[in-house]
Amino acid sequence: MNRKTSKGEPWRIGELAKATSVSTDTLRHYERKGALRSARSSNGYREYPENALERVRMIRQALSVGFTLDELSAIFKVFDGGGAPCQQVRSLAAQKLAEVESHLKEVTTLRNDLRATLKDWDARLEKTVLGQPAGLLKALTARDGVQSSSTSFLLRKPKRKRKGKNNE
Repeated sequence: MNRKTSKGEPWRIGELAKATSVSTDTLRHYERKGALRSARSSNGYREYPENALERVRMIRQALSVGFTLDELSAIFKVFDGGGAPCQQVRSLAAQKLAEVESHLKEVTTLRNDLRATLKDWDARLEKTVLGQPAGLLKALTARDGVQSSSTSFLLRKPKRKRKGKNNE
């Protein structure tokens, strides 16, 4: 890390981007969302406080476990105002865990449904003359116990992890 040795000296955006391995666009996005703050120097350059390195690392780690920039912005607003948002942070993390548990249950149900479907289809295909319809999709309508919630998992658009100014 090519950080200046002078303690208390502000970070320039390029230096902070390099030190944190994020783009300058990402830092600007964090700033627009309120998760990171900067001041302007006399020449108009962004200057980030000494603790910005730690803040960006915190943001990156929090994003990786499911926090959003909007949530982090609200948390940092309390923290920066001298408050202790620990209960709020814990509550949000518990909520995210509950969502993950729910998704896991849906995925497990979907996996079990697909296993049963494939087993049924394999049996139908074994009894069907090659080139003749086996009615695989029609067989789905006759099945009981397939939960509609399992299909909701397939219909969700996956969250993409993209580097850029609008997604971090």
